[in-house]
Amino acid sequence: MKKLIVYQDDSCPMKHACKALEGKWKIPVIYVLCVNGTLRYNELKQALGITNVMLSNTLKDLEQEGLIVRISYNEIPPRVDYSLSKSAQGLIPIMNAFARWGETRMTDLDTVSSLFGQEILDNQK
Repeated sequence: MKKLIVYQDDSCPMKHACKALEGKWKIPVIYVLCVNGTLRYNELKQALGITNVMLSNTLKDLEQEGLIVRISYNEIPPRVDYSLSKSAQGLIPIMNAFARWGETRMTDLDTVSSLFGQEILDNQK
C-alpha cells in the first residue's frame, strides 16, 4: 500500500516551506527582492504598494525566518538595506518559474476573456 503523505505531520517538508512563506506579503516581498536585488525600505514599499505597518511586520517575520538579511548602516540619515539570505536565494528559480506560470495564466485568461466576450457579442446579434 502506498504511504500517505500527511501535511499535518511535523516531518512534512511542504508544511515547513508553507509556514515560512505564509501570509499575504511574504511571497511578493521575496519576489521583488529576487527581481531587483538589494533594496531599501521605501523602494520595497513603492514596488509593492503596501502600508508601512504591513511591510514592517512582513520584513520582521522574513528576517526571523532567516529569509532576508537586514543591514543597518550607522549613518545620518539612517540607511537600511534588505536582501535575500543564502537560504532564500534557493527560491529564485522557483519564483522565476512561478512568474512564467503567471505569464501563461495571463495569456490563458485573456484568451478565455476574449472568447467569452465574443460569445456575448454573438448572442446580442
